[in-house]
Amino acid sequence: MTKNLKYRKCDLNDLEMLTAISRETFVKAYEMDNDPDDFKTYVDFAFDLNQIKIELENPNSEFYFIYWEKLVVGYLKLNEKDAQRESYGSDSLELARIYILKNFQGQDIGRESLFKIIELAKNKSKSWIWLSVWQLNPNAVRFYERHGFKKFDTHAFIIGNDRQIDWLMRLDLV
Repeated sequence: MTKNLKYRKCDLNDLEMLTAISRETFVKAYEMDNDPDDFKTYVDFAFDLNQIKIELENPNSEFYFIYWEKLVVGYLKLNEKDAQRESYGSDSLELARIYILKNFQGQDIGRESLFKIIELAKNKSKSWIWLSVWQLNPNAVRFYERHGFKKFDTHAFIIGNDRQIDWLMRLDLV
């Protein structure tokens, strides 16, 4: 089903809404699979208003709200250069976050947003996109594999005392 999605780059005026949607979507996606105390500590740091402000002010990070009709249904975060969590050079773009609100999942919004991300990467003359995905999230892994991403490495993602392994996946654009 094709949605008439719109994307708007976030700015500091969006800070409170961006923080709220970031926190809500992450909690809904991962809270049940993590130790409650470790998870709360991580969320309180990573999705704190001041932390999101720092990320939003970084010139090498971009956040976009995803709109379906007039509703914000999710958001994207893209990193380049020194904002990337791993250093892969200036011809790569990190898809750091793509989150869709629970009520709008399963409606191809993620797929269509991935096409937008590819367009944005090409407009920035990037030759590949990479992302990290929790190895214990088979739905996300399958989603990215269906869209041409391939595992090329791993890295640790720490939530409290829990050292989780993320797969690094890439999509070549050229």
